[in-house]
Amino acid sequence: MEKEERMRSPRSALWLMILITMSLSPVVFSVDDKCAACKAVAVEIEIGLSNEKPKNDIDMRHRLNSKGQREGKVIDYRISELRAVDLLDGLCDKMQDYTLEKLESGKAGWIKVSNWNNLKTEKQVAKAHSKDISTFCGRLLEETEDELADLIKRGSIQVGGVSKALCEDLSKHCVSVRGTADGEL
Repeated sequence: MEKEERMRSPRSALWLMILITMSLSPVVFSVDDKCAACKAVAVEIEIGLSNEKPKNDIDMRHRLNSKGQREGKVIDYRISELRAVDLLDGLCDKMQDYTLEKLESGKAGWIKVSNWNNLKTEKQVAKAHSKDISTFCGRLLEETEDELADLIKRGSIQVGGVSKALCEDLSKHCVSVRGTADGEL
């Protein structure tokens, strides 16, 4: 009996160490190809850019001076913080429309799903992938949002250039050891 208790004690200590290590270690992304996932996020930002409707400038002249003239400034919408917020707000929710599917090339790639009932893969697995990329998007924005918003406000982000800016320059998910871009959407 005593020998059995001594055997349990090291085993219990080992399990306790494993549990503590797992709880303290950072959460691992379940997205294997971060470059392809980043490019999918970039595609969604480009969709937002291309669907943008012209908006009026933002009038910040709310106060009147002693002569009755409005004081303040008018901000061009294209370089405003509001535009950056409009483009990035809800982005990760939109990523739940994406899933990982085997492409004709044989590689797995992120696709936007228009009808979940017409998928080649199992629906439950596809939904799990959509949650994975949505979570990835949240972490990607957490890491790059300030710099990305600055690029948007400066007018440096254009349709066709989001992937390079986001995935190569800011997050470095698509830069290989040699410094060339890799990965496909």
